[in-house]
Amino acid sequence: MLASYLTLAAVLFCIGLYGVLTKRNAVVVLLSIELMLNAVNLNLIAFSRYGIAPSLKGQVFALFSMTVAAAEAAVGIAVLIALYRNRATVNVDEFDELRR
Repeated sequence: MLASYLTLAAVLFCIGLYGVLTKRNAVVVLLSIELMLNAVNLNLIAFSRYGIAPSLKGQVFALFSMTVAAAEAAVGIAVLIALYRNRATVNVDEFDELRR
């Protein structure tokens, strides 16, 4: 049973990594990062349930990780909105300079 959770988490992480490395849209990159964080949370919960000594520590750590991910998404979206107002694009390739 643990192997199926780990396989699903690995697939989710690989899809997220592919999205981060290949996509040019900043919103898609943020969504891919969130997908990678959810894969990590799935691993934490699976190991806390099916590990050597099952406990709630992994689930509590995953809960804290989700709150940090939500804050990261909010800050990331705010930065993207500010960049879009200044440059009128969300293309990641055009965000390489601090001033224009």
